[in-house]
Amino acid sequence: MGIRELWMNKLRTVLSLLAITIGIFLIIGVLTVVDNLEKNLHDSLNQLGNDVIYIQKWPWGFDGEYEWWKYWNRPEPDTKEFAMIEKKITSAEVTAIALTIDNVTAEYKNNSVNNLAVVAGSFEYDKIFNFEVAEGRYFSFAESHRGVNSVILGHNIAQKLFPNNEDPILKRVKIRGLLFKVVGVFAKTGEDLLGMGTDEIVLIPFAYVRKLVDIHSPNLHPFIAVKGKAGVDTDEMKEEIRGVMRSVRHLKPKQEDNFALNQLSLISNKISELFRLITLISAVIGAFAILVGGFGIAVIMFVSVKERTNIIGIKKAIGAKSSYVLLEFLLESIILCLIGGLLGLFLVFVGTTLISLVAGMKLYLTMGNFVLGLSISIGIGILAGIVPAVIAARMNPVDAIRFK
Repeated sequence: MGIRELWMNKLRTVLSLLAITIGIFLIIGVLTVVDNLEKNLHDSLNQLGNDVIYIQKWPWGFDGEYEWWKYWNRPEPDTKEFAMIEKKITSAEVTAIALTIDNVTAEYKNNSVNNLAVVAGSFEYDKIFNFEVAEGRYFSFAESHRGVNSVILGHNIAQKLFPNNEDPILKRVKIRGLLFKVVGVFAKTGEDLLGMGTDEIVLIPFAYVRKLVDIHSPNLHPFIAVKGKAGVDTDEMKEEIRGVMRSVRHLKPKQEDNFALNQLSLISNKISELFRLITLISAVIGAFAILVGGFGIAVIMFVSVKERTNIIGIKKAIGAKSSYVLLEFLLESIILCLIGGLLGLFLVFVGTTLISLVAGMKLYLTMGNFVLGLSISIGIGILAGIVPAVIAARMNPVDAIRFK
């Protein structure tokens, strides 16, 4: 009977549905985008390893004033310090040194790729960062330590340099005027929010990078990455690294560290705080949208009760219980909100699918947000319909029949 009443008043039903649909679309849409952005950011950070400490010149600053003038004259980490860290840190599983050269061009015959990044990493680099070599292989121990001219290409770079499915393995590409033998191609990773993918980089042995650039250049910023053994406390490993670095750099007890020990937890915690704030703001905005929709449904239900007062009186006169009348109007309100909520969730699903296809960003409606949307719709239906339903249920049959 409730569904029939909604069908008989199509225009009013559509207008009521529109308010709830927009409200659910706003709150669940924003929550879906926020949840997916946070997940994508954390996935990008996880590629760098949660148990890795980065020894660098510059600290990752997030709180208070960033005292850059204190860090400007710090020395960059070098190969001597890398060797000492690798030798003396007993809590480390692997240690690697790396640097990045930006805005480089790679060439093969008539094909070229501009503005790519050349990453030079030591042999253990692949154990620090999570990446997959889809074709060919990773550097051998001898290639890394001798510093031979081998290279692993990013997926997009390989596609551009070797179109038409040409096999790039053992071909020679030119980078900064030097020839490199291709030994591998990274698996396609796609773009992420932090640019941590391997599609647009090439990797070469660190021992060979001296032939391309001056590794002491202030523009390169090499870093040492230390990954702890399973079960080792990261703070304890950090203190062990600090002791070795201070010893190598001959720092006196009262002197400040002239190096930074950075951890992903610094970024991860700040990201979590930021998204908690965004989620709170989104929830408040969505709540206002839902509230407006709820008032709209309540007004419609009051009008519906008034229009059907005579019918309510007849029903009660022939034996309909008050609980039956209450349930009829309450279910009508719930069904109305539920249909609106489902339409809003459908729009969220369509929107996330289109964004994923067009922008290439992984975005999807989670089951948790889907259930939340339905729960909010049902809750608004109950709140918006309970008062009109109670008024209808308490009507006196004689007065209701006489109502004009």
